[in-house]
Amino acid sequence: MIWAAVLAGSIGCYLLKLAGLSVPPKVLENKAVQRIAAALPVALLSALIVIQTFTTKHALVVDARAAGLAAALIAVLLRAPFLVIVGVAAATAAVIRLLT
Repeated sequence: MIWAAVLAGSIGCYLLKLAGLSVPPKVLENKAVQRIAAALPVALLSALIVIQTFTTKHALVVDARAAGLAAALIAVLLRAPFLVIVGVAAATAAVIRLLT
């Protein structure tokens, strides 16, 4: 059963890659398509961050992860280096979990 899922996933990935390569160059040169393609990774990453921060199983929660995200946002606004941002977020979440 597991091998059937792996094989189906592999075929699906191959077909998705083939579909991307089959797009005509005229479509790819369209300015609207280029803007959407540039913005799509940011939107998807933002959605993943929100889902991972504010949900547990199927419930909406606000816990130490939200405080860590808020601290990371403040560090980003202060233009801190990436490793500092990650450290601030982790330390904030750890302290909040320790206190609660």
